[in-house]
Amino acid sequence: MQFTETELKGVWLIEPTPVVDDRGSFTRLFCEKEMADCGLATRFVQHSRAHSVKKGTLRGLHFQDDPYAEVKLVSCVRGAIFDVVVDLRPNSPTRHRWLGFELTPENMRQVYIPAGFAHGLQTLTDDAEVSYLISQFYTPHASTGARYNDPAFSIAWPLMPTAMSERDRTWPLLMQRTAAGAL
Repeated sequence: MQFTETELKGVWLIEPTPVVDDRGSFTRLFCEKEMADCGLATRFVQHSRAHSVKKGTLRGLHFQDDPYAEVKLVSCVRGAIFDVVVDLRPNSPTRHRWLGFELTPENMRQVYIPAGFAHGLQTLTDDAEVSYLISQFYTPHASTGARYNDPAFSIAWPLMPTAMSERDRTWPLLMQRTAAGAL
């Protein structure tokens, strides 16, 4: 497995390296030792999947407030997605910056998202499925989000959204949250 830390400290792109022979291939997707050697979390209490029917479906930007902040390890197991992370850490020099990654079953890339980041994705194909390893249990009262099109982030989503939850469409803008004393 190849581990590459991104310019957003704590966000890692993990690229499995398949071993290929005449039978096909074998690929290790998770290694507790290699993750720990990079200083990454290795305990995940939930494994979830999200299936999206339509190309252009947008999910996010989601996170849980402290003390329930989550670490996520995200991969795409069917179709293709544009996976986005936004730095929301209060004292971070990259606060409010974002990165996007194309994840597919073919490239087998995974994005390691530390606590303090919002996460979202947009499907690039119909019938896309995303797998998440999550370090914290879902805690409804701590579950929150940021608006996908907030000008404070200026995320360059690849497509116009075709489907989105009402909740994701109406998260308050960062300026509204800041005025209310949040984020």
